[in-house]
Amino acid sequence: MKYLEDVLIAPVISEKSYDRISDSNSYSFFVHPKTDKPQIKKAVEEMFGVKVLRVNTMYRKGKKKRFGYVIGQQSTRKIAIVTLAEGDTIEAFGV
Repeated sequence: MKYLEDVLIAPVISEKSYDRISDSNSYSFFVHPKTDKPQIKKAVEEMFGVKVLRVNTMYRKGKKKRFGYVIGQQSTRKIAIVTLAEGDTIEAFGV
């Protein structure tokens, strides 16, 4: 990616992601589908000023939705789970 701001789209806000924060100091983000792990690591370290230990990625397949008689599909999204070093936190999550 050309700009680091284009890598991270939004944080994943769910009960499971908040459990990961308290259990293993791991934060979840929706990321651009074409980014790779080193780009995600660099973006998180530079944007939040933390030390990243590990980056895991996965795809969440879009669900089929019905709009009247038309059947559409939500877009598939890429999620990155970023594990931080001991003692580092990201204040944007508010945990």
